[in-house]
Amino acid sequence: QVQLVESGGGLVQAGGSLRLSCAASGRTFSNYNMGWFRQAPGKEREFVAAIGWTGGYTRYADSVKGRFAISRDNAKSTVYLQMNSLQPEDTAVYYCAADRSPFRASSDRNDYDYWGQGTQVTVSS
Repeated sequence: QVQLVESGGGLVQAGGSLRLSCAASGRTFSNYNMGWFRQAPGKEREFVAAIGWTGGYTRYADSVKGRFAISRDNAKSTVYLQMNSLQPEDTAVYYCAADRSPFRASSDRNDYDYWGQGTQVTVSS
């Protein structure tokens, strides 16, 4: 079992930045691929970014490439999402998730085994 707790959300103006954190506890963090997803009101949860066990492999949704960066610190059992050049369409609840299968950084939410409770990000125009 892995427990995930997100933090760092808030209200920011368009063009601003936020850094989300997701702290993990329970099983060995370095054994999990990690992902960030988001869900806007009335929409399905969508993939944002993922990172492999060692941080050597990352994957991004086209909508955030060049603006967002995912990273992890296995010593701190934490994954981060640095979000720059935020736009109103980035407004959503952001969730981190853990995938116990090896050798992938999946964009499919069905591949993830554990989820955090989410943190709200609101971008004003």
